[in-house]
Amino acid sequence: MRILVVEDDENLLRQLSEALTTAGYVVDQASDGEEAHFLGDTEPYDAIILDVGLPVMDGISVLERWRRDQRNMPVLILTARDRWSDKVAGIDAGADDYVTKPFHIEEVLARVRALIRRAAGHASSELECGPLRLDTRTARVTVNDSPLKLTSHEFRLLDYLMHHQGSVVSRTELIEHLYDQDFDRDSNTIEVFVGRLRKKIGVDLIETIRGQGYRLHHDA
Repeated sequence: MRILVVEDDENLLRQLSEALTTAGYVVDQASDGEEAHFLGDTEPYDAIILDVGLPVMDGISVLERWRRDQRNMPVLILTARDRWSDKVAGIDAGADDYVTKPFHIEEVLARVRALIRRAAGHASSELECGPLRLDTRTARVTVNDSPLKLTSHEFRLLDYLMHHQGSVVSRTELIEHLYDQDFDRDSNTIEVFVGRLRKKIGVDLIETIRGQGYRLHHDA
């Protein structure tokens, strides 16, 4: 999953980015509203963490422009504790959730997980596909209750397929959602990771749809 973090406080931007990266997300960063608007308007993010008080263009204006342009990715806004009006303005502008500063990083991670789950139509933190289970809270993957050891790239790929199971996901979509904007998008690594995942899972759950991409599903 690919996340954009927009925060002008360098310390907080670093802390959020490191925590998200450790949790298995690919993270892009922006420190002002203009850069944030450009990235959100041109790159496909699974969720965005957006500070309200930004230089150049404030967060509410950025969000309003995204929604006006039909950019529907989940957005979590960060607001100051004593600025209740920012919370109201953010929700009215199209925010999906908010967190007030100061906050615990774990709360932000939990809210991001929930936003991504809901956007994909999942209510539970544990995703299932036949004998395959993925717990989004702990990043634990099991097959028939046996733990599965995955690399970070393999986990990201499986996580995305699990969130979108039953749907055909193109190679281009996977590259756009699993890697940052500097990644070589002509790479054939997706095919390599799909092959590794198939071997590790040991059951036939990832289907190749010729000319279209991949689909995770279980016929039962």
